[in-house]
Amino acid sequence: MTLVVGVDSSTQSCKVVVRDVDTGAVVRTGRASHPEGTEVDPDAWWTALLAAISEAGGLHDTSAVAIGGQQHGMVVLDAEGRVIRDALLWNDTRSAAAAAQLIAEYGADALAARSGSVPVASFTITKLRWLRDAEPENADRVAAVALPHDWLTWRLRGFGPTGESEHGPVLDELTTDRSDASGTGYWSPGSGDYDRELLVAALGHDAVLPRVMAAHDSPGVSAAHAGIPAGLVVGAGAGDNAGAALGLDARDGDVIVSIGTSGTVFAVTEVPSADSSGAVAGFADAGGGFLPLVATLNAARILDAIARLLAVDHQELGRLALAAAPGSVGLVLQPYFEGERTPNLPDATATLFGMTLASTTRENLARAAIEGMLCGLADGLDAITRMGISATRVLIIGGAAQNPAVAAIAAQVFAVPVEVPQPGEYVALGAAAQAAWALSGARPNWPVSVTSRPPLDTRPEIRACYAARASC
Repeated sequence: MTLVVGVDSSTQSCKVVVRDVDTGAVVRTGRASHPEGTEVDPDAWWTALLAAISEAGGLHDTSAVAIGGQQHGMVVLDAEGRVIRDALLWNDTRSAAAAAQLIAEYGADALAARSGSVPVASFTITKLRWLRDAEPENADRVAAVALPHDWLTWRLRGFGPTGESEHGPVLDELTTDRSDASGTGYWSPGSGDYDRELLVAALGHDAVLPRVMAAHDSPGVSAAHAGIPAGLVVGAGAGDNAGAALGLDARDGDVIVSIGTSGTVFAVTEVPSADSSGAVAGFADAGGGFLPLVATLNAARILDAIARLLAVDHQELGRLALAAAPGSVGLVLQPYFEGERTPNLPDATATLFGMTLASTTRENLARAAIEGMLCGLADGLDAITRMGISATRVLIIGGAAQNPAVAAIAAQVFAVPVEVPQPGEYVALGAAAQAAWALSGARPNWPVSVTSRPPLDTRPEIRACYAARASC
């Protein structure tokens, strides 16, 4: 049995899965937590990776490994390979003003054409501009810029500060993949090249950037670490959403709706996209194609908030929702509890519309919460299809997807057939597929089990009522 390893180094934790190359079956897993906060010492990710590998029984019987990770995080290194300051994560919004500055300097149209996206506070380019202006002494020391999965892959291969690594600080050995590079704001999915002018505009000077690998490429082999043997084939790795798409074996026409702390809607396509409105980020995927993506700040926590308000668990919330009529008798929850990224309303708050004596019931409120969450995600799907991208199937993942009410109402909100795959760590599963690809030279064709295919039952009144909001 040949085994490969996939890693998901996410915002909250590190997950490791070991898969059988022949069948794709998960043989064993491990997990370790990451520190809370929007800035983190990258060494905490390395410590968590080793702990998760240990919980998974070590990697001594495996042949290849690849690391998927949270996108956009800024890891800045000095000439000795040392981390200059804690990494700013994707959800650190202190660079919002820097994003506005870059848009004012270059224009949204030009930035979308050059990088595939209009930058927002989550992107690496805005974090580098913030560093230049807020911490100029640190910015001056920057010799290389990496993303979380880039830095972990580099460390896995034995590179790092002198005295802390086998091979030392060889910055030119930093590598990344197309999907993660496309979230920086200074790499073009269309041309496949870095835009050094945009990098310099952000940071104030040039720096070493990771070499961009193709999906099936390997930058080298692992060094020996605790629980990790030397000589494992190392895959290119990927950004988290691209890793999930690979783990789902998504192809052209598939749209993935991920309902987590935040929400994402992304499609797998064969052509690049560029949206100057900023609604759709024109990322690359982990399979050689492209991954147009819409992100929302509000997703599963909408359901958490309303479940707390009603003093019920998520199962009962779903039961209440299914007891209400589609459209919730006009009750509409506009769920911008923490502002919103798409649409770009950072200071917005949640609002409940259409309250009458007839509509204000526990059942209607439960349903309005689910409808509001899904309508916001359906707006993201609309933004993607307006780019000329086809959608033939919606795959809903994340913990909330397993609630029968979410699946049933999704089949009423989306005008595309809905499927709910088996729960799984799809970023890590996708990274394992990439490891197998690097090992054998062929993309694996592993089955993905589906737990639910609710019948398509589109109810236009739900979307219409949500769009009208106060006029309902």
